[in-house]
Amino acid sequence: MLQRLPLLVFSDLDGTLLNHHDYSWDAAQPALKRLRDIGAGLVLASSKTAAEIVGFRQAIGFSNMPSIVENGAGILAPGHPETDGPSEYLNILNILRHLPPGFRGFADMSVQEVSDRTGLDLVAAEKAQDRHFSEPGVWDGAPEDLGTFISEAGRYGLKARQGGRFLTLSFGKTKADAMSDVIRQLQPERTIALGDAPNDLEMILAADTGVVVANRYGAPIPLQAPEAERRIFRTTREGSEGWAEAILTLTAPDHKDS
Repeated sequence: MLQRLPLLVFSDLDGTLLNHHDYSWDAAQPALKRLRDIGAGLVLASSKTAAEIVGFRQAIGFSNMPSIVENGAGILAPGHPETDGPSEYLNILNILRHLPPGFRGFADMSVQEVSDRTGLDLVAAEKAQDRHFSEPGVWDGAPEDLGTFISEAGRYGLKARQGGRFLTLSFGKTKADAMSDVIRQLQPERTIALGDAPNDLEMILAADTGVVVANRYGAPIPLQAPEAERRIFRTTREGSEGWAEAILTLTAPDHKDS
């Protein structure tokens, strides 16, 4: 029988493992090494596409782990360059044509505009547009019309989720849903989930220990009920520094949950 993973970590990328302003992850390297040293697994869980994640997953040394892509709408298997299953993207774009105006998605933007809005270089921005399950974008309409747009999207089965930068539309599968699938497959002894934005909250609450990485740039994750909050570690630092702060603390030999 294969030995169970002692720990499986699920992590958002932008604003969490990656710095919000420059996408650097240098400060997280000691914590990544700690995970490798203790035999833990790391599952990236992001709004990013498979094309964006596959190279980064290899660079940090966890290409043997699955990744959750496009906010939970797809799972990228270990060693695979693409997700399995049919694309839902054209269906999403077709529905958007029937919705009230005001949403400007990645499909409406040039590669240059995606680059400008995200801070990615042009090659990375093109990978960000290689979508299969979801459409991120911005609301350019009147603020009071956003609720109507979201309600109308729901009539077609689309769910809207606010991330650190973008409002993302998909057919509703969340990071927490995909996390549950991965946990059933890998059966780890313990789980940690890290995120910085409201669309990470379900994943954070589903883990044995959740981590809210500080983020001054986006909508905050509010305090939860006391019972849930006791299982949440809130970092004082942002981005990759906050990620390292949490992982090094929660995996320290003298930590009560380690």
